[in-house]
Amino acid sequence: MYQGIIRHFKILFLTLGSLSYVHAQSSFVPFNDDYYHLIDRLEIKRGKFTEGFHANVKPFERKAVVALTDSILKEGTVDLTDRDWETIDYLREDSWEWTKGMISTDSAKYNRLARLGWFKLPPPGQKRRFFDHPADLYSIHNKDFDLHFNFTTTNFTGRDNSYDTTQSLWFTTRGVEIRGMINNKLGFYTFVSDSQGRFPKYVYDFKPQYSFPGEGLAKVTRNHGIDFLTARGYITFRPLKSVNVKFGHDYNVFGSGYRSLILSDNSSPYLFLRVDTQLGRFHYTNLWTSMIHAGEDSFTEFLRKKKFAAIHHLSVNLTDKINFGVFEAEVFNRDSVGGGYDLNYLNPIIFYRYVESYIGSQDNALLGFDFRWLVGKKASIYSQFVLDEFLTKFLFNGSGSWTNKYSFQLGGKYVDAFGIPNLDLQAEYNVVRPYTYSHKDGGRNYMHYGQALAHPLGANFREYLGIIRYKATPRLSIYGTVMSAMQGKNPTTGPEMNYGGDISKSYETRHLGGRDGDEGNLNQKIGQGIKATTLYTDLRLSYSLAHNLFLDGRYQIRKVKSQDVNVATNSNVFTFAIRYNMAYRQQTY
Repeated sequence: MYQGIIRHFKILFLTLGSLSYVHAQSSFVPFNDDYYHLIDRLEIKRGKFTEGFHANVKPFERKAVVALTDSILKEGTVDLTDRDWETIDYLREDSWEWTKGMISTDSAKYNRLARLGWFKLPPPGQKRRFFDHPADLYSIHNKDFDLHFNFTTTNFTGRDNSYDTTQSLWFTTRGVEIRGMINNKLGFYTFVSDSQGRFPKYVYDFKPQYSFPGEGLAKVTRNHGIDFLTARGYITFRPLKSVNVKFGHDYNVFGSGYRSLILSDNSSPYLFLRVDTQLGRFHYTNLWTSMIHAGEDSFTEFLRKKKFAAIHHLSVNLTDKINFGVFEAEVFNRDSVGGGYDLNYLNPIIFYRYVESYIGSQDNALLGFDFRWLVGKKASIYSQFVLDEFLTKFLFNGSGSWTNKYSFQLGGKYVDAFGIPNLDLQAEYNVVRPYTYSHKDGGRNYMHYGQALAHPLGANFREYLGIIRYKATPRLSIYGTVMSAMQGKNPTTGPEMNYGGDISKSYETRHLGGRDGDEGNLNQKIGQGIKATTLYTDLRLSYSLAHNLFLDGRYQIRKVKSQDVNVATNSNVFTFAIRYNMAYRQQTY
């Protein structure tokens, strides 16, 4: 009984303490599928959308994540498991600067952490900055300045039977992460790391030229090794109470699924200016980006060719359980190397397709919709639809014209599945028509640095995903991912042909079937070309040694069946890793 009274008092202090930071500036939680699922699970179990962010617009502000935990604790009606309480403690500790000192919901946690030696409360009157909190190697927090400094690393070793068995897989990365605030008005974040390693063969084969999945410029070393430098950073501030401005190099994501068909973190980071306006149920995002066209003709003596995108997304909570979003994007370039941004696309509230026709351009226009529904405090259903430069007369007549360029996603999450606490299931279906996201000008395709901005497979495929997440103990988590994908690829030998799967190719080089005037070939089907069927299974055990310090054991089976012997492959991969303050690399393709 006394423990219950103490917990209620703590919840009261947590709620009151958070009010003083409502309008202050915050940095954002870096992308991490494991981490963001924990937030998603809490929102589903709460049974209504959080007030601080929209789940289909990522990343989330740290203060908004803490505010979600505040709301759950204040309401006291959410059916939480022991693992959920630990998750709340973990999220609060990770963004402790927004908790006003009331970090843990259970004071016993402090004793457990103190015994591990990772967190020791300083004696009264004595201030410490190193490991004052498990989430930070070094921190400063006062009314004028907030600073969090961390060392980051990932190291793994393993085997891949696709390579010579005498060669091992290995990877090592070392970096630093710094975030904070100045006068509670200006937020900042920076991350830099240096990496070298030898990844599974399927990852090496998937990488773009001169790059690496999710990264920018990469150097190839001997024995299929990779060497690359990673850097991200931004500043963020609020000129108005409801308006947040963010500028820097990083990722942006729209969607609630494992994949995003609108905008994902599949490519390398890019330069952007982002403005988020949140008014009640409405969340409006403007995103202006400067990217790199990394095609065969993109490398000049001095600068790589630039390309740009103007994107806006309106997210509306129709009810506290149903969300609907509208998306529009224009990808464009101008002839001169290093050419500037077209000022016509800087208008934050205009319909971009009108601008495209107004200035007489042939830029790449995309329209999209997304949807999310929280179902009975147990599940969520989500969907996306993207339309890319369609012709109305072919869209609804069943002709199969190549101009019917669209993608569709449908998925769902089920938490505490079948009454089993801490067992979460996710299922997802993605389909992308041939030539979607491509353009006749390679500088206007939906790519950055040779990598798709949406789905890593590009186009011309169907994909089924199943994901299991189970938190067996406070420290041990079990993850299982199964992907089944059927994609039509271009032949690797003989005459070069474009069947619509490689979105870096101009759609003017498309394979020609039955023609209809100048509109192109009809009877185009998903999976046309050299059919490749991929079955991918990934099982991972993750053990938490301390805050954000994990041991990962991973076993992957990947089989690709195809009539093209250069496409067909069969691989088994085992790796063992230790990582600290870094997200797990999924590499599901």
